Amino acid sequence: MKILVTGGAGFIGSHLAEELLHTHEVCVLDDLSTGSIENIRHLKGREGFRYFIDTVLNRALVAELIDDAELILHLAAAVGVRLIVESPVQTIETNIKGTEIVLELAARKKKAVVIFSTSEVYGKSNEEKFSESGDLVLGPTFKGRWSYAASKMIDEFLALAYYKEKKLPVTIVRLFNTVGPRQTGRYGMVVPRFVRQALTGEPITVFGDGKQTRTFTHVKDAVWAILELLECSGAVGEIFNVGGKDEISIDQLAHRVKEALQSSSPVVYVPYAEAYEEGFEDMQRRLPDLRKISKLTGYTPKYDLEDIILDVAEYQRQRLANAKWTFGGRDQ
Repeated sequence: MKILVTGGAGFIGSHLAEELLHTHEVCVLDDLSTGSIENIRHLKGREGFRYFIDTVLNRALVAELIDDAELILHLAAAVGVRLIVESPVQTIETNIKGTEIVLELAARKKKAVVIFSTSEVYGKSNEEKFSESGDLVLGPTFKGRWSYAASKMIDEFLALAYYKEKKLPVTIVRLFNTVGPRQTGRYGMVVPRFVRQALTGEPITVFGDGKQTRTFTHVKDAVWAILELLECSGAVGEIFNVGGKDEISIDQLAHRVKEALQSSSPVVYVPYAEAYEEGFEDMQRRLPDLRKISKLTGYTPKYDLEDIILDVAEYQRQRLANAKWTFGGRDQ
């Protein structure tokens, strides 16, 4: 099969592209705004792999690539809390316009599409576990924090509209805090940020009071779940949570990272207003209900938080060593 992966030089996209390349031809499209050529450098020259450094907003190029593909995995999006807060226009336009272009062009040729959404769409829901059929509760529009969730909700509405009206084969995947090698803390991702701080002896900075809880998913689990969904005809026209199973507060996470890496870094607390912007709102909980995907594919997470921390730490150590070599010289 020929598969187009938009955002394929990003953290998750590159892992998907790497795995798919074992059995399929893979084409990656990425503008490197949040992705990196380093994520796919090891794939260059592999049989069946090609890539384009361009934006998903380039309609002519996207039309050509979709015409040549049998399946589109649409991951290209603005990601990370910091980027969302600092660049709301880019967030909204990239997420909505990009998805609109992909769906419109795919519908012309009836090419199957997987739209990647996020647990952010659940917003401030008070449900114990977030179910795909549950209500989505966002804050007010003057709180920029919610623009990302709103844009991804529009993506989902549009994808399901194309499925209903245009009979376009569409599947929606809601990812819950996917973490692993190749992810950086540049845009606010908490685990790689904590790990880097712990490895370098910097203070481990917890934003807010640290009582907010998250459920982290190893990228290997996420990729496995996605590949299983691709094999299931029953996934078409449906939404699926893909996540981990262990809920932990950010405060506890900071201390788990410190302990796992035997770091001397102090844990410090930074108010949201200082970390992001005045009046910033956060989701208090993110715990996925995984019954739907488990029933269809048998998915259950294999990797725990300890695995995630250690794998991220190994990757971060390599990055730090490479940086030291590059900037410090051979004798450093």
